[in-house]
Amino acid sequence: MIKILHNPRCSKSREALALLQQHALQVEVIEYLKTPLTADELTVLLGKLDIPARQLLRSKEDEYKQLGLDDMSLSEQQLIEAMAQQPKLIERPVIIKGNKAVIGRPASNILPLLS
Repeated sequence: MIKILHNPRCSKSREALALLQQHALQVEVIEYLKTPLTADELTVLLGKLDIPARQLLRSKEDEYKQLGLDDMSLSEQQLIEAMAQQPKLIERPVIIKGNKAVIGRPASNILPLLS
């Protein structure tokens, strides 16, 4: 089973979902803006992505600036908590398969996960 953290209003997210569907895969669509991830779930996701929290942040969102998330002294936990409280800050789409995950931007990033 493949999961996608999806925002239907995002063209890149729609593109990633279409790619998954073209491969005739069973996909669980998680609209993370409607069903936000908890801080614990985000921590697990970051482990699957094998990236620090800062790399999952959308730095061009207004909330990023308003919350002062450009402060490099913020801890991983503080960044994770910000994403849990403001899911709009999470980069999208994220595709999860078992213990691995990728950010599907560009959609070609997804292909290695499918093999």
